[in-house]
Amino acid sequence: MSETILLEVCVDSPEGLASAIAGGADRIELCAALETGGLTPSAGLMALAAKAPIPVYAMVRSRPGDFVYGDGDMAALLADIDAVRAAGLEGVVLGANRADGSLDRDVLARLADHARGLGKTLHRAFDLAGPDFAGAIDLAIELGFERILTSGGETTALKGLDVLAACFAHAGGRIAIMPGSGVNLETLAAIRARLPFRQIHSSCSVAADVAGGKALELGFVSPRPKRTDTATVRAMKAALA
Repeated sequence: MSETILLEVCVDSPEGLASAIAGGADRIELCAALETGGLTPSAGLMALAAKAPIPVYAMVRSRPGDFVYGDGDMAALLADIDAVRAAGLEGVVLGANRADGSLDRDVLARLADHARGLGKTLHRAFDLAGPDFAGAIDLAIELGFERILTSGGETTALKGLDVLAACFAHAGGRIAIMPGSGVNLETLAAIRARLPFRQIHSSCSVAADVAGGKALELGFVSPRPKRTDTATVRAMKAALA
C-alpha cells in the first residue's frame, strides 16, 4: 500500500480555516493577506486555529515585500515567533534572503534558533536563491528545517518542474520538498507524473463574490478575491489518494 500524500492548504481567514478542515486538509499554513503572498496571522486567528484537529503552521512574515530583513524587521519576526508559540501552534513558516537573492544564513539561523521546539518550513524565499538551489537545500537541512515550499524558482510549480526534479534528487530524502504555487486540480496530474512528492501545497481556492459599494471603492476589498473551497479541498484529496 502506497504512502499517503499529505495536502497542506494555505488559508487566511476563519472561514478558510473551517473550509480546509471540512474538506480533509492534512495541515494548514495559516496566514494573513494571501493576496500579498501571506503575512503573519493575527493573534485572534492563531487562537482560533489552535483548536484545529490538524497541525497548523503559521507564516512568520511581518510585512509585504522582499525577504531582506534589517534590525527592525528582525525584532518583529522574533516577536511573531513568540506569538506562534504562545498560541500553541505546531510550527512556523520562515524565510530570509540577502540582497542578491541567496538565503541569508545569519538571519535564518537566528530565526530557526528562536523557533527551537517548533516545526519549521522554509518558504518561497528559497525560490529567489537560484541558481544555487543545491546550496540552499543544504543550508535548510543544516538549520533544521523539515521541508521546503518551492515552485522551483518559477511563478508556478508546473513551470519549475525541471528545477524541482533536481531539488528532489539533491535532497535525497534528507528534507521534504513540497511543491507549491499554481497547484490545482488542472495541474496536479502533470506535477505528480514528474515529481516524487509526499506532500504538496495548494490554496484550493475559487473566485469569491466581489463585494461592491464603498468598501471596494475605498480599497478595503480585493477586486479579485478568492476563498478556500471545501469541495476543492475534498477533490484534491481524492486526486491524491
